[in-house]
Amino acid sequence: MQSKAQIDQVLRQKTDAKEIPGVVAIAATGNDIIYQGAFGKRDLAKDDAMTADSVFWIASMTKAITAAAGMQLVEQGKLSLDEPIGKVLPDLAAPQVLEGFDARGEPKLRAAKKPITLRHLMTHTAGFCYNLWNGDMAAYLEKTGTPDITSCKNAALKTPIMSDPGTRWEYGTNIDFVGKAIEAVSGKRLDAYLRDHLLAPLGMTDTGFKLGDAQRKRLVGMHQRGEDGSLAPIPFELEQDPEFHMGGGGLYGTAGDYIKFTQMILNKGKGNGIQVLTPETVAMMGQNQVGELNMTKMTSAVAWATNDVDLYPGMEKKWGLSFMINTAKTPEGRNAGSLAWAGLANTYFWIDPSRNVSGVILMQLLPFVDRKCLEAYAGFERGVYAGLDAGSGQKAA
Repeated sequence: MQSKAQIDQVLRQKTDAKEIPGVVAIAATGNDIIYQGAFGKRDLAKDDAMTADSVFWIASMTKAITAAAGMQLVEQGKLSLDEPIGKVLPDLAAPQVLEGFDARGEPKLRAAKKPITLRHLMTHTAGFCYNLWNGDMAAYLEKTGTPDITSCKNAALKTPIMSDPGTRWEYGTNIDFVGKAIEAVSGKRLDAYLRDHLLAPLGMTDTGFKLGDAQRKRLVGMHQRGEDGSLAPIPFELEQDPEFHMGGGGLYGTAGDYIKFTQMILNKGKGNGIQVLTPETVAMMGQNQVGELNMTKMTSAVAWATNDVDLYPGMEKKWGLSFMINTAKTPEGRNAGSLAWAGLANTYFWIDPSRNVSGVILMQLLPFVDRKCLEAYAGFERGVYAGLDAGSGQKAA
């Protein structure tokens, strides 16, 4: 099939030229894997070739999984989208808004004008931010000695919000609180809840917060892009015995596992023969849940970790229950109303329900939205749509 050769060529060229260290990509319809490929090295400091079953830190691709788990509990009436979440999480009962700093550099705080809800958390409209894209939060963490979220310490969750709930979209630590809410009403730790109710039922047996011996043998190393464009391996590992499991970014997993999650969304809540969410819930998760608000550009405040994030500039982007929604067709062929998101170390996925196709592409380097990684992603996605448009119906795997 022509598109398989086309995708292979794009990804092989990028890894052969050492523009990216290594990559795994997989695409599927609701029923079939239509492309799978692995190129380059797991780690530029070692000889191991990248394999399809390599294990990556999927970072914020964790968010959609945590949100899906939260929606299971909404279906059961244990969580509510629009009740104040403070009823479940007392720490969020009286949120404080950071209004800058006084002359002495002390934070200026005021009470929020309305309560935070689960819907606010799932749509990044609760007011929480990440210091990676918010210099005021970076200053707040430093001033107060509050640990960074990736420490997975409970103290990291004790931050103010940056705007009143429901007034603007700002990407942040919201889904970590969704994880806490899941724990509060299920009586299970987040790792156990996800395993029992989503990961195991969907057959995602290679995904989890803690790296097992089998996964560690296939673990992909982290890399850093230098200012001169060069790539260097860097040490990186999330806390393996965390105070809390980071529902917003703590999972490690494989491309083959994540595509099962995307297929569950394509199949309206059913995966591996098991209905884990109702079709109505999945439809709601994929609809605009932020009304007139739009996803905005995310301007980097920490250069080594992330570039500015401005996906499809000029296009309005909405947010569902933990998915970005494009409102127009993309240059690569993704239809309007598709769902997508990404992870900090350049991992990406999209789900296009109207074309019954989804794709996952995983790399492992910083900073986020690296240009060479985005080129690989775009080439992969274009190839997938070229294959669909050719109407061949042949598997590309």
